[in-house]
Amino acid sequence: MNQTAAEYPVHHRYVDADGVRVFYREAGNPNAPTLLLVHGFPTSSLQYRELFNELHDQFHLVAPDLPGFGFTEVPDDRKYDYTFDSLGKTLEAFVDAIDLKKYILYIFDYGAPSALRLALAKPERFAGLISQNGNAYLEGLGDAWAPVRAYWADESAANREGVREATTLEGIKWQYTHGVTDQTLLDPMMWQLDYLLMQRPGNTDIQLDLFLNYRTNLEKYPAFQQLFREKRVPTLVIWGKHDPFFIPPGAEAYRRDNPDAIVELLDTGHFALETHGKHIAQRIREVFAK
Repeated sequence: MNQTAAEYPVHHRYVDADGVRVFYREAGNPNAPTLLLVHGFPTSSLQYRELFNELHDQFHLVAPDLPGFGFTEVPDDRKYDYTFDSLGKTLEAFVDAIDLKKYILYIFDYGAPSALRLALAKPERFAGLISQNGNAYLEGLGDAWAPVRAYWADESAANREGVREATTLEGIKWQYTHGVTDQTLLDPMMWQLDYLLMQRPGNTDIQLDLFLNYRTNLEKYPAFQQLFREKRVPTLVIWGKHDPFFIPPGAEAYRRDNPDAIVELLDTGHFALETHGKHIAQRIREVFAK
């Protein structure tokens, strides 16, 4: 018998890990398969709210906020180094702190290189993969990366300012609305909250540092791909095909390293969960609930 939402409410918790007070959402039966959901830029674990509503009866769901995002707190004296290596190490400490021994990774945007570092570090715990616009291939990088690529090539103040647009209210809203046919499906709360959290002292510079450091992820792609080949875990690649950042060839490329990967392109943009949450939840049930 399926449990009710009242029996498996969403809990909002903090845990100390890697010198960071990590905020995370948790729901479902801890004895069920665990979905570890890792968010992207510029949002937080809140992006998974519909999956929590849809899947709490069949899965154990855990979604942390990465350092620099959401409600995770990084003490000043921690002197945190905002790199993707650091985000991966914090995730390692997080899963140990809450004693997660095995999990299906749901990766999106920044969550992909962060959580795939975790998978490399703890491959025995990596039981499955859901990639929703979570890139691991060079061919998946779209033209929207042009200003960031210019910043990678020349770390000038002008090029740093050139990527700041992505942290403005209009820049964040565009990431939600681009490629979405019916924008009434989008909740403006999301980009407004993302923007408000971006206004915390020092946070914009953290994001600009992460834009620059993203180039290190490209160097990790071969290791991620080798992991896919070696582990061949059940894999669902479900992708908003109008995403200007992570384009459909990046979705199709997963089949190159895992021919059993299921690849599905959706008629939506970057934040596919905002328009296709119920459909994505159903596909997760079909592929992983058994």
